[in-house]
Amino acid sequence: MLTLILYPLLVFTLIGHINASWLAGLLLLAATIKLLWQRSAMAWAVWLCALLITCATVWGGTERTLRYYPVAMNSAMLILFAASLKFPPSIVERIARLREPELPATAIAYTRTVTQVWCLFFIINGSIALATALWASHAVWAAYNGFIAYVLMALLGGCEWLIRQRIRAKHLQSA
Repeated sequence: MLTLILYPLLVFTLIGHINASWLAGLLLLAATIKLLWQRSAMAWAVWLCALLITCATVWGGTERTLRYYPVAMNSAMLILFAASLKFPPSIVERIARLREPELPATAIAYTRTVTQVWCLFFIINGSIALATALWASHAVWAAYNGFIAYVLMALLGGCEWLIRQRIRAKHLQSA
């Protein structure tokens, strides 16, 4: 759902041109389509965040509320990932098992650690998203939440992939 990914840039571009409630409605519509298409825990989290932001925007009547969507998404992702640590298997283990159904104990421990790293990422990223929502200009908010945060996610994912390849190579050498 490109609309959800581009949300900060859409808000930055359209705010002042259309009513904030309409933007919130667009967010909710995109999240609803995603939910109907995917029906996953992640899609439900996106939809609930969009519903929360839409209600707050409509009732509050302010565009500032629209800025809290990235904060809500990071919070929802943190809850999903952290809950999977409490109630295994972890999110990362579930994803890993899609490619490799039989994981050794070392891989399960590794996926748990990666899930913890993602939890830390969501705490830090959500805190920065909150700071930009509260104190930054629209341009800074849109740049961070619409671009920089995605670059940081890609960097984290890329670094994890490189580390995983090294661990896998060591495991194959010792086997």
